Amino acid sequence: MTATLPPNLPAARTLVDPWLRGAVAGLAPSLREVAEHHFGWRDLDGRGTTATGKALRPALTLLGARAAGADEVDAGPVAAAVELVHNFSLLHDDLMDGDETRHHRATAWAAFGPARAILTGDALLALASQLLQQRPAAWAWEVSRCLTEATAELISGQADDLAFEQRLDVSVEEYLAMARRKTAALLSCSVRAGALVGSAPPAQAAALARFGTHLGLAFQLVDDLLGIWGDPADTGKPPRSDLRTRKQNGPVVAALAARTPAAGRLRSLLATGAPQQGADLDLAADLVEQAGGRAWAEAEADRHTRLALEALADAAVPVDVDRELTELALFVTTRRC
Repeated sequence: MTATLPPNLPAARTLVDPWLRGAVAGLAPSLREVAEHHFGWRDLDGRGTTATGKALRPALTLLGARAAGADEVDAGPVAAAVELVHNFSLLHDDLMDGDETRHHRATAWAAFGPARAILTGDALLALASQLLQQRPAAWAWEVSRCLTEATAELISGQADDLAFEQRLDVSVEEYLAMARRKTAALLSCSVRAGALVGSAPPAQAAALARFGTHLGLAFQLVDDLLGIWGDPADTGKPPRSDLRTRKQNGPVVAALAARTPAAGRLRSLLATGAPQQGADLDLAADLVEQAGGRAWAEAEADRHTRLALEALADAAVPVDVDRELTELALFVTTRRC
């Protein structure tokens, strides 16, 4: 696997950061402090630091714009709005999952308390809407609708994800439907919104949206694999983090659905609550693998990557954009964090 970011990710971060910083600068000081820490711009002592995060969604927006013949600079505010929505979800997600670290730094709720983290997440969502409302372009309304609908899907998917933690009978189909809402909807909107900036023909915009959907599903599956078998030195989270919270992620759901002795032992172990000790966590991870959960998730991530590339071919984008979107798709299935 590779830990090297495709060059279009840091380039997207460079283009979008001024829009993000400008938006965050307008927040109340108590919320601005939380947001600047969350984005990796300042440490807890107020010193400037290097921004963290992959900037995958802004990169997709910028590439979507180029795919439709627009200048990616024109899509900068849209890419920033997409990133603000994504980070709204991260601020809330970290609190709901009880994650105290992200990218090797304290999460917002752990550093500033749940109330300020929640309010800052709400504020970022409002800033995303404001960024789009300030655009007089003809595409602004349709882009705003795309992002609003994706946000509603994200929230619905997150609600399902939380509910699944109380169940041991989640089906693979239910899991995939949840992942499509929680993760894939925003990635799909990211690239489609960029295409809308360039007034892409409906068929091209739809093909790029399908690309984003399948890429999002592959992303979530890889994220789930990292949540069990990722190296904490890469992920910035505790080992076996998804098992600690009894999350019904893809590998776990697939494992529990198997009719094998390992699946039965895993069900019995999880029925007693989320494993917390190292030995129990390692046992749970081994049982997920023995029951076929890891192999299923890896194969399903590869399948959705292939489907994403097929959709990209249907979009008939310029050669350079095709190459960069392909690089992103392959990065998703080989990343370590």
